[in-house]
Amino acid sequence: MSISPGTWPSRSRSNSAARRLVIISIGIDTVHIPRFTTIIERRPTIVDRLFTAQESCHPADGRRRGASSLAARFAAKEAVAKALGAPGGLHWHDCLILTDESGRPRVEVTGTVAAAAASQGIDRWHVSLTHDGDYAVAQVVTEGV
Repeated sequence: MSISPGTWPSRSRSNSAARRLVIISIGIDTVHIPRFTTIIERRPTIVDRLFTAQESCHPADGRRRGASSLAARFAAKEAVAKALGAPGGLHWHDCLILTDESGRPRVEVTGTVAAAAASQGIDRWHVSLTHDGDYAVAQVVTEGV
């Protein structure tokens, strides 16, 4: 079976049920990890303001993630906002950067962020996170039908 760019086969692998996806937007952000670490040390409650417990803790054992991991997740939230055009009124907890069973990051949106995404026809998110040395970087690509 051949697949055209942007076309995803259905689970039944029938071409007649394939849906055409279009890239709607992208967003990218970088965070200076030492600066982010300093902010967390000075204001530890900011972690709870920016992240849900599900995001800020490792799923396996509940330990809090390190500063570099949190910085990458913060960069992803900023990249999501940029992909949406940075509209006002978005709530931090309405954009979750989670980890799937295989360890890949994923975006889950609710509330204000879901409403902004729906208004633009966005129904699929792709996210990539990285951190090395002093920097964490995230890129988000959005798709819709």
